[in-house]
Amino acid sequence: MPNPVVHFEIVGENQQLLDTFYQSVFDWQITRLMDGYSLVETGSGIKGGIGAMNEARRHVTFYVAVENVEAALALIESKGGKTAFGPHPIPDGGIIAGFTDPEGHLIGLVQGPPGI
Repeated sequence: MPNPVVHFEIVGENQQLLDTFYQSVFDWQITRLMDGYSLVETGSGIKGGIGAMNEARRHVTFYVAVENVEAALALIESKGGKTAFGPHPIPDGGIIAGFTDPEGHLIGLVQGPPGI
C-alpha cells in the first residue's frame, strides 16, 4: 500500500489537558517526550503525538475505531468533549460520528458493522 498513514498529531494550546483527555477516553499510553510534546501509543495501528507548540491552531481529522459509538460519545461528553455529528449509519453496516475535544479539534469515531 503506497503512502500509509503512520503518525498523527493533535496540537493545541494546553498539552496537559489534551494528554489527560485522550488517555482517559481511549486508554492510550501517553508519554511526555519533551516540554510541549508527548508521544502516543494507541495499542495498535498508527502512533502519534500530542502537543502545544505555539503553532497556529490546526487540526487533522482521523477516525478512531470503537465498539459502540453511542457509549463512546457519552464518555467523551463526560470528559469535556462535544458531539459534532452523528451517529450515522454507513453503507457497510457500520456507524460513524464525530466529536470535538476540549480545544475544538474534530475527531471521528467508527463502529464496525455487526459481526466484525
